[in-house]
Amino acid sequence: KDTIDDQLIRVTAIWTRENEELINKLKGEIIEALNLEDLEPDEIDASEPLFNEGLGLDSIDALELIVLLDKTYGLKLADASKGKEVFYSVESMAKYILANQK
Repeated sequence: KDTIDDQLIRVTAIWTRENEELINKLKGEIIEALNLEDLEPDEIDASEPLFNEGLGLDSIDALELIVLLDKTYGLKLADASKGKEVFYSVESMAKYILANQK
């Protein structure tokens, strides 16, 4: 019989694999949506900021990411003030998608 620790380890492994798959998929989707043809997905650090010092995206790019979230994942930001948190990095976008997708 599984212990709680065994179950937690299994769930963590599944979440980690799903998160990594989603992060890789998101990188490609961001490159395509924002026409960043000179970038390869593996050149994007999932934890680096998407705006300012990181990838250097701007407010127009932010709108494209909102559209990407809506069209691809059926998610809308319920609270616009959460935008900076959700769109901080590819990793934060993946966490938001996994937490909110039905």
